[in-house]
Amino acid sequence: MPKVALFKQDGSQTGDIELNEAVFGIEPNTHVLHEAVVMQRASLRQGTHKVKNRSEVRGGGRKPWRQKGTGRARQGSIRSPQWVGGGVVFGPTPRSYSYKLPKKVRRLALRSALSSKVANDNVIVLEELVFEAPKTKQFVDMLNNLKVDTKALVVTTDKDENVIRSANNLQEVKVLTVEEVNVLDLLAHDKLILTKDAAEKAGEVFA
Repeated sequence: MPKVALFKQDGSQTGDIELNEAVFGIEPNTHVLHEAVVMQRASLRQGTHKVKNRSEVRGGGRKPWRQKGTGRARQGSIRSPQWVGGGVVFGPTPRSYSYKLPKKVRRLALRSALSSKVANDNVIVLEELVFEAPKTKQFVDMLNNLKVDTKALVVTTDKDENVIRSANNLQEVKVLTVEEVNVLDLLAHDKLILTKDAAEKAGEVFA
């Protein structure tokens, strides 16, 4: 089973913790990771693009000239697609780009992302994460104590307003609960900081 160091908020190491091998110790599947990232990024698209087709463009109700005898090509409307100001053929319309991968594939992608963090020594486990009040300075001090100077994803078991609000002003820090953990955020942040309870819960939930 993979072992990682267990720290306090002041940066002192109190021992080691064994993580669930089925979640944190598998061989990462890069193809599944790619599929999960593409799915998440597609789901984030707004899909609000829109152009007007022939039925929506103003004007063009009258035939511009008679069918025969003018020497010009026959035309039925000045709002046909070949005219300037005409409707667009097969243009984009509002749509949803979201889709879902099978549940087992999504689970495998999460386990692969978590395992890659452990394999690259980018996981920090805290005994507990407690702030008596929302204080960004205390959160920064904690990161400095842990020698974290890159983008960090902090995972807790439950929503703690003091922790969330303490990290709100830090652009390179994101706080999530175990249920909110996703592949895109795991790969977008260099360091993964878990509370001991969150690490144990993740080992149970994602196994």
